[in-house]
Amino acid sequence: MATYVLVHGAWHTGELFEDVAAPIRAEGHTVHCPTLAGNRPSDPRSTGLEAAIASLVSYLEDNDLTDIILLGHSYGGMVITGAADRVAGRIRRLVYWNAFVPNDGECLNDMVPPHYVGLFDAISSGSRDNSVMLPFPVWREAFMNDASVEAAEAAFSKLNPHPYATFTDPIRLTKSPAEMEIAKSYINCTEDTALPQSLGWHPRLSEKLGLFRLVQIPGSHELCFTDPKALAAAIMNAGRD
Repeated sequence: MATYVLVHGAWHTGELFEDVAAPIRAEGHTVHCPTLAGNRPSDPRSTGLEAAIASLVSYLEDNDLTDIILLGHSYGGMVITGAADRVAGRIRRLVYWNAFVPNDGECLNDMVPPHYVGLFDAISSGSRDNSVMLPFPVWREAFMNDASVEAAEAAFSKLNPHPYATFTDPIRLTKSPAEMEIAKSYINCTEDTALPQSLGWHPRLSEKLGLFRLVQIPGSHELCFTDPKALAAAIMNAGRD
């Protein structure tokens, strides 16, 4: 049996992965769903990318987790990449689920279209703490487009403002992902339009992993809400030996 660590994306907490974790645990695996620094409701929104990465590294070390399958969703791809660079010996495989794949010196905003950068710049400048919240129309049409409006509203109510510095801070790596010797997988939801499909997740970002296993599955960017069992099956497929 394997140990999975599921790392959420922006605006989320680890608790929102519990419906995905349950079917994986039912197969006999151990699953951890930590919440990154900056994403707990009480956390300061001044948190930067390095602090978020450090919080994941501390979680792995404090729980003495080794031989893990480490999954990152969306923004979580930035964080798992940083963790892999710092504690590679604890990780069996990296799994990116429609996630950002940074090379050394890149920030998340380097990988999104200009209209998103402009949107988040405007939102953060209007906040008191440099946080950003995703506008509901974007969530409904681009992130959770495979659900009813009622389901989208219910999920949206569980989100938290996100520290914008984690989008603008460049990551510092000793090795970019393609150079890492850790095994890698990429899960691509084929109806995910959180990024325009002309500038989409796969193959534009996935190919930055070098050698990797591809798992494709129908669904949106928020399959954790709309079909957690299907996502759990894809994660186990991506994480298998």
